[in-house]
Amino acid sequence: MKTFSERVVKIALLIPPGKVTTYGRIAKAAGGGAMASQSITAILGKAYDEGEKRIPFHRIVYADGRIWIDEGHRAKRLALYKKEGITLKENKIQNFQDKLFEFK
Repeated sequence: MKTFSERVVKIALLIPPGKVTTYGRIAKAAGGGAMASQSITAILGKAYDEGEKRIPFHRIVYADGRIWIDEGHRAKRLALYKKEGITLKENKIQNFQDKLFEFK
């Protein structure tokens, strides 16, 4: 059986272009409890540093549709959102429920 961290990475890679999901939905799909969502960024960051460069960080958002964005990543992330047809207003996904990817 894979570890929680391995499951998180595998699940994050399933988010399709043009869709977003939340930290909490990833944690739940990986078998984690309510507090596990707080570890998602660290787990994915570690996987990225260890060589997994396909992680779609821009497709992982907060539960209310807000995005995390810093100045160092702003231009690249905004270009990815535009390319995938995801529109933002004040750092929040427009039509969030329509763009939300649910794990089955």
